[in-house]
Amino acid sequence: MTETAVLRQRTHQERPAPPRKGGLLAGLLRTARPKQWVKNVLVVAAPAAAGELFSRHALGRLALVFVLFTACAAAVYLVNDARDADADRAHPVKRHRPVAAGQVPVPVAYAVGGCLGILAPAAAAWLCGPAVAALLTAYLAMQLAYCISLKHVLVVDLAVVTTGFLMRAMIGGLALGIPLSRWFLITTGFGALFMVSAKRYSEAVQMAGKAGATRALLTEYTTGYLRFVWQLAAGVAVLGYCLWAMEEGGVPHTSVLPWRQLSMVAFILAVLRYAVFADRGTAGEPEDVVLRDRALALIGVAWVAMYGLAVANW
Repeated sequence: MTETAVLRQRTHQERPAPPRKGGLLAGLLRTARPKQWVKNVLVVAAPAAAGELFSRHALGRLALVFVLFTACAAAVYLVNDARDADADRAHPVKRHRPVAAGQVPVPVAYAVGGCLGILAPAAAAWLCGPAVAALLTAYLAMQLAYCISLKHVLVVDLAVVTTGFLMRAMIGGLALGIPLSRWFLITTGFGALFMVSAKRYSEAVQMAGKAGATRALLTEYTTGYLRFVWQLAAGVAVLGYCLWAMEEGGVPHTSVLPWRQLSMVAFILAVLRYAVFADRGTAGEPEDVVLRDRALALIGVAWVAMYGLAVANW
């Protein structure tokens, strides 16, 4: 062994191991990414858009769908972290993940992820019907393909992650038998692409020049291209929403104020506010941006109120 190799081995051995927090169950829970579960609230999007959210049947069914989708997402996270354990140990942040840190053994992560991936679609087929089970199965297949190879393919990686968000938004409608409108799909799809590409852009900006601290695929993208994608997606999402708001769709206008049209203001302000973080390169964790920025939260509350009034035709 050469002197250089000996020094490298000694340095690696002397590097302090990431701290382990809690036991195996705590590690599995952390690997399931509880902070990411907020994304699964999108299951209420289609029923909310159709004004069929607040019946007892709808709430019970949507709660079940939320749990099932969360289980599928957890399965993907477990398998992904098990596959990437070696690479994550070289990352300044990801090396603290439970699987990379050794808190959750790799075989255990694979086993729990596999069980969740089998049980969730099976439960959906029994409790929610074949359409929901098929969508969950398609989500798992797509996300596992992403973990194995698709995350290394330019543009396809953006499309896969975006489709995952779109599936979350679609599954609530499938569970309740609600038709999905074209404007709903366009706005949701491009809104998701906006957030996904803004996240990639932020990662590229923050990790630039840091060897071993970034996704390999980010070196293939340019920040200019990623900026173009999130700006384009934001524009299409806003356009799709405005077309929905301006189209009466044959429903008689009986509300006190034109809430559909007024909701455009809040929606556009929300996009513009989020774009501030995207432009700064600080939108790497979308859930943190949404949950921690008070101005964005207030705009979101205003939009939800106006959107609800529009759907209820008050």
